[in-house]
Amino acid sequence: MKRKVSDSLIEWKNNPQRMPLIINGARQVGKTYIVLEFGREYYDQVLYLNMEIEHTLDKYLETELSPKKILQYLEAVKGVEISAGKTLIFFDEVQASERALTSLKYFCEQTPEHHVIAAGSLLGVAINRQKYSFPVGKVNEINMYPLDFEEFLWAMNRKKLVEEIKNHFAGNEAMPEALHKIGLEMYQQYLIVGGMPASVNTFVETESFVQVQPVQNNIINEYISDMAKYADPTTSVKIRACYKSIPAQLAKENAKFQYKVVQRGGTATIFGEAIEWLQFAGIVLKCQRLTHGYIPINVYADLVNFKLYMSDIGMLTLCSKTPLQTILSPIEVDNIFIGAMTENYVAQVFTNKGYELFYWQSEGKAEVDFILQKEDVVIPVEVKKGERNRSKSLGIFAKKYNSPYAIRISKKNFGFENNIKSVPLYSAFCI
Repeated sequence: MKRKVSDSLIEWKNNPQRMPLIINGARQVGKTYIVLEFGREYYDQVLYLNMEIEHTLDKYLETELSPKKILQYLEAVKGVEISAGKTLIFFDEVQASERALTSLKYFCEQTPEHHVIAAGSLLGVAINRQKYSFPVGKVNEINMYPLDFEEFLWAMNRKKLVEEIKNHFAGNEAMPEALHKIGLEMYQQYLIVGGMPASVNTFVETESFVQVQPVQNNIINEYISDMAKYADPTTSVKIRACYKSIPAQLAKENAKFQYKVVQRGGTATIFGEAIEWLQFAGIVLKCQRLTHGYIPINVYADLVNFKLYMSDIGMLTLCSKTPLQTILSPIEVDNIFIGAMTENYVAQVFTNKGYELFYWQSEGKAEVDFILQKEDVVIPVEVKKGERNRSKSLGIFAKKYNSPYAIRISKKNFGFENNIKSVPLYSAFCI
């Protein structure tokens, strides 16, 4: 499957100032696959080192961090000739070896001619919980996420539809009704399948939502297994409880994360570490409340109040046990949770685009789902699950903080009126 991150890998390879590259991302987002594909296409050979099973190498690294000696050792043990610029050295699951991570600093300083990539599913967790020596300033970093909706359309062989969506977004012109309908249908499919590569691949091959669900279940089981493996038993229980509470948190009229929903009497002191773990593992997205919409918005983040979304909308659909016919129905249903799912989808889109997630609330009277900072202006973004989308909150925010325009994401076609840019749900990736 084509992934946008491939372009970043090519840029890294061609950059004369390149440093060893770390790819961060949750388990099963496709890091290993994409690096191996990239290596096969652009290098003569790939030296693949999975640090979860390379125990002998890990032991060697305890006594030796000189890149030249490491390369000599690898050549002898693996029976390969490592050639600078022609061999891609790939440390996978690097969170399993602190010394492998530390060695990247010396690859940068002593042998910059060698091309080295490291990937870690739980690197953030490992660094947070242990005394890892992270090679600050000696590595390039890329974050990798599940497939966004555009990549999903590529996988579904809908590249022409992607072109039409981009053209109509840029021109602010309504899509032909037939294409608009197809876009919404594909969006509904994405709500169920999500963006995990294994799920998308299964759906492409089978066109069956039913066959996708066991794949998603397996991924969730891997997450739960990691919770037990990379956290102490007490914390592991809290992590699972927080993760499982997300559908219930989002189903509330006020979707703000409440510890009491996880457990009666729950507090930040009890569950704060568990939420941090989920963030570092990359399997939840945190959206913080803004007290003001002034620039820069991140300095006005309220650290106490926040929402938690799942990093993949398909996982939320599965965990919530939302009936698939409710999602696929062409009739607009009055279902609050579908609205929460729509928000989760947009949170995933914005995270993929590199936006920090913020929402705004004014003394309980008005709320805007997402606030984006674009250079020296702030843009309020409202998310609606259907076509009925009247709301005063956008106008209140735009007037108070002098936003040049607002964005409303819904099932409505492209358009611009009353200073609000209408963006169909299937085109959120264009923002």
